[in-house]
Amino acid sequence: MRDKLTTYSLRLIILLLAFSLFSCRTQNLFEANRNYSPVSVLQSDSSFCNYKISVDDKVSVSIWGNDEMSIGSLFGIYNSNEVYGKWVMVDSKGQIMLPKIGRVSIEHLTEREAADTLTRYYSKYLVEPIIVVKVLNKEVSVLGEVNNPGTLLLEKEKNTLMEALSKSGGLTFYANKKKATIRRGDSLMTFDLTKIQSGAPILIYPNDVIYIPCRGGKVIDKKAPTLIPFTSVATAIAILVSLINR
Repeated sequence: MRDKLTTYSLRLIILLLAFSLFSCRTQNLFEANRNYSPVSVLQSDSSFCNYKISVDDKVSVSIWGNDEMSIGSLFGIYNSNEVYGKWVMVDSKGQIMLPKIGRVSIEHLTEREAADTLTRYYSKYLVEPIIVVKVLNKEVSVLGEVNNPGTLLLEKEKNTLMEALSKSGGLTFYANKKKATIRRGDSLMTFDLTKIQSGAPILIYPNDVIYIPCRGGKVIDKKAPTLIPFTSVATAIAILVSLINR
């Protein structure tokens, strides 16, 4: 009877310890089915290189020599800047309101295509207009084990994963470098950062969500202050049980 009690007590202790370690683990929403190599992503995701303007985007329209018709002109004394409101928002119909020409639909166009469209409209009033359209709110989100998680503004045409991680303050001590994940639309891609070569950077695109998971050790370290007293009690119980059985 005492032997059964001892076995039962030890099993109970083990189960309680295991429960304490893993009960707070949540499902990872950024688990991909397979790992991707940087080269394969660069080849398969070429369509993401040309960002398509969408509803609620903030755009500036620069017309050379015509600041009065421009919105946040790149060519004027004061550069375009989202902070100072020098932009126009794409409305629910995919249109923007512009001086002289009124409403123009630019949804689903690239910045270059939108500029070409506006050039045709303004050619009725200007001689060979030079127009630049720029989307000001192209962003990515960086979550997980980085020192400064949050949203990053993409100011260049080509941006890499390593640049985004660097701007986010770098990886924390607990970062799992082998399972960096990018959510792009409905796709999930996982990369091993320890195997990235300098000649094959991973490009990131507007609206990507970058997630760096933590290593298992973080869970144990966080539980340590709770586990140490518990294990001490568990050890004491095991000793008492063993003494009773003598």
